[in-house]
Amino acid sequence: MYKKEHLGEMYSHLWQKLIVGVLLVFVFSQCVFAQTFEIKGKISDKTTKEPLIGAAIEVKGKGTGTVADLDGQFVLSGVAATDKLIVTYLGYAKQEILVGSKKYFDILMSEDAAKVLDEVVVIGYGSVKKKDLTGSVSQIRPDKLSNESPATVEDILRMGAVGLHVGISNTAKGNTSLQIRGQRSLKANTSPLIVVDNMIFFGELSEINPQDIEQIDVLKDASASAIYGAKSANGVIIITTKKGKSEKPTIRLDASYGFVTMGANRDLYDAEGYLNFRSDLQNASNGYETPAKWLRPTAENLQKYGISIEEWRAYTGATTSVSDDETWLNRLGLFNKERENYFNGKTYDWYDASFQTGSRQDYNVSVSGNSKSLNYYFSLGYYDSKGVIVGDEYKTIRSNLKLNASITKFLEIGANVNFQNRTDGNLAIDWNRSCTANSPYALPYDEDGNLELRPMGVNPLNEGYNYWYDLQYSSLDRGYTVLNTILNAKIKLPFNINYTISFAPRFQWYWDRFHQSSQHPLWQTSHNGAVNREQSKRFDWLYNQVISWEYTFNEKHSFNLTLSHEAEEHRSWKDRIEARDFSPTDALGFHYVQNANKLKSAFSCYDDHSTGDALLGRVIYGYDDRYTGTFTVRRDGYSAFGSNNPRATFYSGAFAWNFANEKFFKWEAMSQGKLRLSYGTNGNREIGIYSALSGMSANGVYPYIDPTDNSIRESTRMYVNKMQNLNLKWEKTASWNVGLDFGFLGQRINGSIDAYYMPTTDVILDRSLPTITSFGSVTSNLGEIVNKGVEITLNSVNISRPNFEWSSTATFSLNRNEIKHLYGIYTDILDEHGNIIGQKEMDDVGNRWFIGHDINEIWDYKLLGIWQLGEEEEAAKYGQKPGDPKVLHKGDISVRPYGEEDKEFLGSRSPKFRWSFRNEFTLFKDFSLSMNLYSLWGHKTTDTEYLHGGDFIGRQNIWVQKYWTPENPTNEYASLKPTSKVANPVKIIDKSFIRLENISLAYRVPSKWLSKFSISALTLYGSVRNVAVWTKEWERWDPETEGPMPRTFTLGASVTF
Repeated sequence: MYKKEHLGEMYSHLWQKLIVGVLLVFVFSQCVFAQTFEIKGKISDKTTKEPLIGAAIEVKGKGTGTVADLDGQFVLSGVAATDKLIVTYLGYAKQEILVGSKKYFDILMSEDAAKVLDEVVVIGYGSVKKKDLTGSVSQIRPDKLSNESPATVEDILRMGAVGLHVGISNTAKGNTSLQIRGQRSLKANTSPLIVVDNMIFFGELSEINPQDIEQIDVLKDASASAIYGAKSANGVIIITTKKGKSEKPTIRLDASYGFVTMGANRDLYDAEGYLNFRSDLQNASNGYETPAKWLRPTAENLQKYGISIEEWRAYTGATTSVSDDETWLNRLGLFNKERENYFNGKTYDWYDASFQTGSRQDYNVSVSGNSKSLNYYFSLGYYDSKGVIVGDEYKTIRSNLKLNASITKFLEIGANVNFQNRTDGNLAIDWNRSCTANSPYALPYDEDGNLELRPMGVNPLNEGYNYWYDLQYSSLDRGYTVLNTILNAKIKLPFNINYTISFAPRFQWYWDRFHQSSQHPLWQTSHNGAVNREQSKRFDWLYNQVISWEYTFNEKHSFNLTLSHEAEEHRSWKDRIEARDFSPTDALGFHYVQNANKLKSAFSCYDDHSTGDALLGRVIYGYDDRYTGTFTVRRDGYSAFGSNNPRATFYSGAFAWNFANEKFFKWEAMSQGKLRLSYGTNGNREIGIYSALSGMSANGVYPYIDPTDNSIRESTRMYVNKMQNLNLKWEKTASWNVGLDFGFLGQRINGSIDAYYMPTTDVILDRSLPTITSFGSVTSNLGEIVNKGVEITLNSVNISRPNFEWSSTATFSLNRNEIKHLYGIYTDILDEHGNIIGQKEMDDVGNRWFIGHDINEIWDYKLLGIWQLGEEEEAAKYGQKPGDPKVLHKGDISVRPYGEEDKEFLGSRSPKFRWSFRNEFTLFKDFSLSMNLYSLWGHKTTDTEYLHGGDFIGRQNIWVQKYWTPENPTNEYASLKPTSKVANPVKIIDKSFIRLENISLAYRVPSKWLSKFSISALTLYGSVRNVAVWTKEWERWDPETEGPMPRTFTLGASVTF
């Protein structure tokens, strides 16, 4: 009994101790985890790395928190390791972060994909939220490309706007062409209108520093661009420049350096290849009858053709008094200088001398800020580029000052001043001539190291070309100074009405001074010194006043009304002197032209003047975030058109339905769904400013008798050389556009699909006139062209993890154009018996324009291949032989020769479709990798190089080529001495290609390493532009430029204080 009671008591004490122990452990652990500490950090934009001022940091469930300061920095006390931080900022995705043991947090915030619909899109004289957009607009954000070191505005444009084709350049300057939704005119300019900060821009894109651009909006359909009326038929590109964001002054420095190598190469014959080519050429020139005659008499070659050295010498009666090699080189037609260098073992690489490793330097500094009364942004940049072509150089200094000040509660004033000074000219080498006019046995220097005037020696056929010899007797000074200014004032009136008045003057000064010295032996005899001096001044101004009113009632109805009036004027003055034959000297070059012979010199001047004005109105109505309508009307006037049609009126309307916001639409996965429909007309006024006027010209010197003294004098008579057209008017483009904007999973997947149909009427052409009128042609409105196409854009966030994110943008577009009408001249259609069975409109064969076909359609003889051995009898019927081009003849060659009826449509020079694929990766938060692919596919080009340029009587080098020989027959390339009954029959080559345009890698240095240096952000990056090109058939140079194409390697850094 005792034992049982004792055991029970013992167990009771054990349970008590166990419970107390557990409670002590629990309490101790809670004390440990309840320890609090202080944390610090910085909150920045993931893309731009700029601090997010006022971002909120809250401790989840505790009600404590703080906000980021002017530098994006924050400090938060009383935080435990188990706490979670909630980070929020307007327009950005919310983040939830476990504190753990970290004491410093470098937080990068991404834009909330669902908030993208609230982003502002600039549409001309105003802006709308993307969700309210009714037209077809693409937006580009350059801050997402900053790590790729774009050197030009075109580099930015190339990165993403579907429907916009941006050409590519191989020059140091990098300027190129732009086109939106295809070619719409045969004579007028088809480049899009450029707008900068809501004012039409009359300069060139090189005047704008890419570092100063905030965003670019590309307006593609009539509804979006109709606000610009007669200037917008080719689309509109609106550039918005940066302004201050932070209340605290922000200083940013950007510096990059790169080197430029040849990205698209082509082989030139070296010394051995040149001799082999000369041997094959001479063999072809003599009908391949004695091939051994043109070969070097080595034992191998003699044995190959079974002849002795004596037989080889007997081909030309050679004797032993001249070496066999000398005989051989004479047979190949080498000049004395070439033979001399051959025996001395001297050769020269003209290709290597004509191209170089270039460089690119780009330095920019900006200061910006934003207070309650003043927003300011100032930048200064220097850009220095040397291309891969020797002598190709470009330098520019650019600055931009943008100020916006709130003077009172109702008055704001602003100024945007852009300055540029650039050297726009250079004495670059004629690289093709340098490579091909000289053989590898021609040297640029003589034995004493002096430059050779005639690298190929003195001869009547080809003395060569020495760029460096000419350069020492030449000088050039060419450039521009440009000042673009925008001055504006905004008055806030009652009832939410705003009145804005803007004035944008532009000043441009151009100079071109070129001198060829009389000390040059050849120039001394031709012109005894030559100087060209040209200077011009241009002044443009644009004025507009805008009244805008926005009003919302009942929380569902919204109105946006815009009324505007604008006027513009353009004037330019150009003077040019071409001075020749200097005496006694032209030692002062282009600085002193008074010594020139006035009778051999020329003087000219040319002045331009044009004016324009416009009235416009636009109303945008929205209902309940579901329905939006836009209507625009604009009336334009322009002085270039005939006096009977100085003005035109353009209309547009558009409707958008956000069906995803309908109550009946229950698909939760779809975050955006909007249908768009638009129609409108725009005009194209980009023609010569005097196209509608008649012109006059001098017509020789005529003698006459002066009645005052009966002496014989001379006078220059003037005559009318161009007919006026008082009825000349705008080309008009009507545009239908239907589009779908979509988004899924909170915009994680989003994009758009557009289809358009755009007929252009009253196409401006030069109409031929009967001889009796004494005029060749008159500029008239005659033709019609139709453009139609489809555009698709798809954006996606493929993977989103704390340490890895991958997003993509894919675009696809196709465009087709067709000539519907030309001159309205009809011809009879005859049947096989000569009876008239109808009529058809005549084509313009001379310009290769055909009714019902693409503007760039290729119409020519069809090449079937090359005549081969064994086809001698059939080839002879066509007057040809093996190695000659085989051209399709659709009849009986014995009855009629080749004619127009044998030609066919062989494809178009316009791409069938374009696509691009851009990928962006974020690794471990601080590393960013991006790459961009794009492709032009399905377009053709004509080639006559397969004919090898004729007979090469100039004894020049050529680029390495394939050619037909009896030993190496090919069906793709002719022999070196082909004949043809058709002049230069073309070969069609597919120019389809895929280009890996850019790869960029950037590293963002963590903020915790920078704070003690007062640095807000530091990014280091490297990029490669024009990484690689894959082609379908094209084998020469670059498929876009058809010439050399540089590849640029860049390293850079961006630091913000």
